[in-house]
Amino acid sequence: MAREFSRKHRVAEELKRELGILITTEVKDPRVRLVAITDVEVSQDLKHAKVFVGSFDVTAATEDPSEALEGLRAARGFLKRALGKRLRLRSMPELRFIEDTTERDAQHLSSLIDSAVAEDQRHGDPLGDGAEHAGDDHGTS
Repeated sequence: MAREFSRKHRVAEELKRELGILITTEVKDPRVRLVAITDVEVSQDLKHAKVFVGSFDVTAATEDPSEALEGLRAARGFLKRALGKRLRLRSMPELRFIEDTTERDAQHLSSLIDSAVAEDQRHGDPLGDGAEHAGDDHGTS
C-alpha cells in the first residue's frame, strides 16, 4: 500500500511539531517569545529546512520580529541537537529561520478595509460601493 504523504512531507511535519514544543518549553532566550512555527519546508535531500516563524506579539513594531529571528538563529545549534535526540533521522537538516508575515499583513489589510468603510460611511455611502445609485432607472429606457 502506497503512503499518502512523501517522506519529505512527514519529516517537515515532525520538525514543525517538535520545534514548536522545543521553542515553547526549552529555549530560554527572552527574544524568543510569542512566536510560533507556521510552516516548515524541507529540501528533497532532507539536508536543509526552511522554518517559517510567525510572531504573535502584535504590539511589537514591524521591525522587531528580526529580534526573535536572531534569538532563534542563536539557538540553532541547541535546537538541532535536541531534534537529533527526538527524531530518528540519519542526518538532521540545517535549520534556516524565516519570518512569516502573514498574520501581520492580514491585520494591516483588515485595518485598511475598516478605515475605508468608515470613510465611506462618513460620506453618506452606507454600502461603500455606490450600489443604491446604480439601478435607479427602474426599467425606463
